[in-house]
Amino acid sequence: MESLARAITGLELPAVEKIAESQEEDPVQVLIATALSARTQDATTLAASTRLFRRARTPQTIAALSVREIERLIYPVSFYRHKARYVKAACRMIVEKFGGRVPGTMEELTTLPGVGRKTANLVLILSFKSQRNICVDTHVHRISNRLGWVRTRTPEDTELSLYEATDSRWWPYINLYLVTWGQNVCRPVYPKCSACVLRPQCPQRGVTRVSKDAAPHRAERTA
Repeated sequence: MESLARAITGLELPAVEKIAESQEEDPVQVLIATALSARTQDATTLAASTRLFRRARTPQTIAALSVREIERLIYPVSFYRHKARYVKAACRMIVEKFGGRVPGTMEELTTLPGVGRKTANLVLILSFKSQRNICVDTHVHRISNRLGWVRTRTPEDTELSLYEATDSRWWPYINLYLVTWGQNVCRPVYPKCSACVLRPQCPQRGVTRVSKDAAPHRAERTA
């Protein structure tokens, strides 16, 4: 994890991390951006989230939008019609049941429409500064299995196994480190194994072909 912490410096951050950083970890925006990110490329998630939050930024104002308008604002995220209904319903529930504030427990968060453990964990980590949660998406699931940290079939199983397999001081950072690494180096197809700082310790479980490109993409910095 220390090697990954150094290696991701200068790499493009995941969209939800960018939104959390720019919006001071606003739990509403972290919640919705995470929900929109499912099966959607980061650039699309960031653009859709930005359009929606430019139009409405609070549970009250988002709940007041029509489903059709939310669809228009978040298109072309994957399953945008379903996600638009979930976004509106979740914001309405936040207003009606939780007094307009995003709840701060796993049990309460997962009662919101469209919110599963991945979204709830990330909200707890980024917005509520939890040190006791691990957020597992497809990148974390894939890389944890490639590295041999776990042997699991689903992200939910991976989350539970990682609590046993990793030191608790790293739990809040696992998603940031592995998602960033997964988007830039340890990709689903043709991972850049020759550029990986973890190569000496990695059994490459499930890897059949690797990329010839050894250089991870570094984000451009502006003055």
